[in-house]
Amino acid sequence: MANIESAKKRARQEIVRHQRNLSRKTAIKTAIKKVLAAVSANDYEGSLEQLRFAEACMKRAQGKGVLHGNTVNRKVSRLALKVNAIKPTTK
Repeated sequence: MANIESAKKRARQEIVRHQRNLSRKTAIKTAIKKVLAAVSANDYEGSLEQLRFAEACMKRAQGKGVLHGNTVNRKVSRLALKVNAIKPTTK
């Protein structure tokens, strides 16, 4: 355990930050699962709405430093490909 006051404070702050980041990551995983569930149900409109929400969650986490930018872009791109694959064709 730390003996210096500043080190003790850092340890307390790290606990709070860890919990906050863990909560954000869990929310992102849940949002991604909702997109995939809508895609597997062939619900294009629903999956598109869920994709927008998931992307917003991931971009917010990117801004907070929880996720790397390239990771966010890769995940959004892969989800968008899956959503666009079920897009209904109108002729």
